[in-house]
Formats: sequence, C-alpha cells, structure tokens
Amino acid sequence: MAEREELTWELFGSASKELAQAIADSGYEPDLILSIARGGLFVAGALGYALDVKNLHVMNVEFYTGVDQRLDLPVMLPPVPNAVDLAGAKVLVADDVADTGATLKLVRDFCADHVAEVRCAVIYEKPHSQVQCEYVWRRTDKWINFAWSKEPPVVRREGQVLDA
Repeated sequence: MAEREELTWELFGSASKELAQAIADSGYEPDLILSIARGGLFVAGALGYALDVKNLHVMNVEFYTGVDQRLDLPVMLPPVPNAVDLAGAKVLVADDVADTGATLKLVRDFCADHVAEVRCAVIYEKPHSQVQCEYVWRRTDKWINFAWSKEPPVVRREGQVLDA
C-alpha cells in the first residue's frame, strides 16, 4: 500500500488553528464560512470558532465514492444555498482537501457571481488541484487518512454514496 498522510484529531486541532491564524494574518475578515460537506464541516466549524464567525453555511457536493473512486463531475446536492443569502458577502469556502480541485471550483464559481469576494481554505492541497487555495495548511500528493473518515461507518445505508 502506498504511503499515506495521517491527520489525527490532535493534528487537526493544530492544523485548524494554524490555518485560522494565516487567515487572520492576511487581514481577510469573512462575513460567512461556506462549508463543503462532509469533510469541510469540521474545518468550517473550527475556523468559525477561531475567527469568531457565527454565520456558517453548508453546501453538499458529492464527488468521491471511495478511495481513488469518483464521479465524472462533482454534483451539488440539495439544499443548495440561496444566492440571495450570499449577496455582497465576503465568503470563506472551507474544505478538508483540494484534491482535483473540481469540487472547490464548482463552489467557488457558484459564489463568484453573487458575493463581494470568495477565498478558499483547506487543510490539504494536492499539486494537481485546479484551484490554488488562498489558505493551505499543508501540501501533499499522498492519499490522506482523515480522523473523521478513516474508520468504516457504524451503519451503511442502502443507496448512499459513502467514503470507503
């Protein structure tokens, strides 16, 4: 098996704090954080607390169906945030990883026509990502074992697209 990057809960705590500090140091003050579910929920929550941003939104995007298995294109799942709620805002898009960057590009492009400014923050960015995020904790070309998705689900639901 290829070498993997391991993000433990403890390391995630350090990573999210360092990511928040980089955002604060840049002077960017987002009005809201737009989380890409599911992995981005953890990142957005941590950044929300660290940056004192209470306005958190969620966008559900499905792309990965397993380890190195993905759909042809990322798909937005309902409910899609109302563009009116984003109008004129400074938005920080939060996700766990920019792998191909296709998911982040979909969300960033969705926001771009409606918001004052959009920036992206991720824990990891891969070299082949089509989106270069403004805020990145670490760059890697390895597969990443995230603390929240490393273990199999307690329950597998029929008809659900789940991470392996």
